[in-house]
Amino acid sequence: MTSSSALDAGRAAAADRRWADAYERLAGVDASDGLGASELDLLATVALLRGEPQASVDALTRAYEAHLAADDTAGAAHSAGWLALNLIELGDFTRSVAWAARAMRLAGNMAEPGALAGFVRLAPAVAQLGSGNPAEARLEFEQVLAIAERHGDRELAAITRIGLGKALIEVDAIAEGFECFDALMTAVAAGEVEPVPTGVVSCAVISDAIMAFDLERATEWTRVLDRWCRDQPELVTFSGQRHALDACLLLLRGAWAEASTAAELALSRFRTGDYRAVYGAPYYHAELARLRGAFHSAEESYRRAGESGWEPQPGLSLLHLAAGRTDRAQEEIRRSVAGADPFTRRFLLPAVVEIEVAAGDLGAARHAVDELREAGRSTPTPMLAATVAAAEGRVLLAEGNPAAALDAAHAAADAWKALAAPYERARSVVSAGRALLELGDRDAALAEFKGAREVFVALGAAPALAELEDLMGDRRAGVLTPREVEVLRLVSTGLTNRAIGTRLSLSEKTVARHIANIFGKLELSSRAAATAYAYENGLV
Repeated sequence: MTSSSALDAGRAAAADRRWADAYERLAGVDASDGLGASELDLLATVALLRGEPQASVDALTRAYEAHLAADDTAGAAHSAGWLALNLIELGDFTRSVAWAARAMRLAGNMAEPGALAGFVRLAPAVAQLGSGNPAEARLEFEQVLAIAERHGDRELAAITRIGLGKALIEVDAIAEGFECFDALMTAVAAGEVEPVPTGVVSCAVISDAIMAFDLERATEWTRVLDRWCRDQPELVTFSGQRHALDACLLLLRGAWAEASTAAELALSRFRTGDYRAVYGAPYYHAELARLRGAFHSAEESYRRAGESGWEPQPGLSLLHLAAGRTDRAQEEIRRSVAGADPFTRRFLLPAVVEIEVAAGDLGAARHAVDELREAGRSTPTPMLAATVAAAEGRVLLAEGNPAAALDAAHAAADAWKALAAPYERARSVVSAGRALLELGDRDAALAEFKGAREVFVALGAAPALAELEDLMGDRRAGVLTPREVEVLRLVSTGLTNRAIGTRLSLSEKTVARHIANIFGKLELSSRAAATAYAYENGLV
């Protein structure tokens, strides 16, 4: 195939969003004959979507130089502007500043830059937002949006709204911020936004909807992202983050087997090249492991998430709490909350309540509940209402007011049921049972506990199940400690005691003792029977 026909084939593949074929064709022509400026811009986009960010940076750099050589000032400014934005994504802030300056200088020298005058200001505005200056960033984004609307550039307007929405959220204008996101996702769903910004903004707004306890928006926007990704089977970048976000929502809905598949797919796509999944893929993998009682696996995944530069919270603190490290859990969640912006702080507050109650600091727990309730007044959502009611019930019970705690727990259970969130509903049912025990109605309490127990068993929520069995005064067969659950899972994979010990950093003798305890509690007599039990009860 001649270079001309290969180039045409590469362009056609990119137009059809066949990114693997497009990358192979365009990179091949570039290696043999070299590409022109506009084709290098296209190669940069294709490389980024194939999970080759450094190749994308190289192509954009050469596109910038080619545009300059052809006296195409607008093209050079456009390439430089995208370089500045992409380098922020890659964490290279120093080079981003330099490219943003080049882009602004070129656009400033143009007699009629049009919408380009706004585009080249995006990267500096994003940098301001990332530097902790949301008020200044908001003003900058508003000015860019005005330029985009004046020139009728709907894509620039859409891209700008992600920054403006985030700036508004960080200055505590959350409702206004999500109005920006609504307009943005309308444009995305209509196909008005190019592939790279579509992926960036979709993942960002879904994450923020989850943090805002806005299940309705998160679900709808995830559907948009899911359709977009499915239409591009050769897409690498954004595909891992899409599965990670899906895992989060599946966990909430009680579809833990599907969540496990989504989490594994997220990790797989991260390893394939979706660099944007560096945090989400391991974090939600860790969340599932924590809830199932695989604490060693969870801790390792949280560690990997933390290597991205983002704190794996509140999951890591809740893991410490579940493992009995209450002081450490309290220390870490307090540190995270102290350094968080108001929006992130609200997302952490439910974990603050749980940990502070366990640590015995009811004043701190009450303050967190009050702060959550205030958030519910300013930006109400059904999920936030359920979260507030659950937290209120937990604190009221700790404060010695079981009658009020019972009402709050029942309200939370009803709210979680309406949201089709079985695990959270079961936890609220347990809170109601605790309140009934305090009120002296043991029969009613046991009825609540039995309903919750069925949910925990079905989900494989080993830590919650073990805690519940303690409440019921029942340590019969079938109730394992979190460590025993980890050992049982590894037994079911066929590992020897020595191999299990190596995996969990335990001596072979300790592993043997755990297995003996498992056999005794479950009334089993062989490793084959233990493996069957693990599969039958959803522990693997």
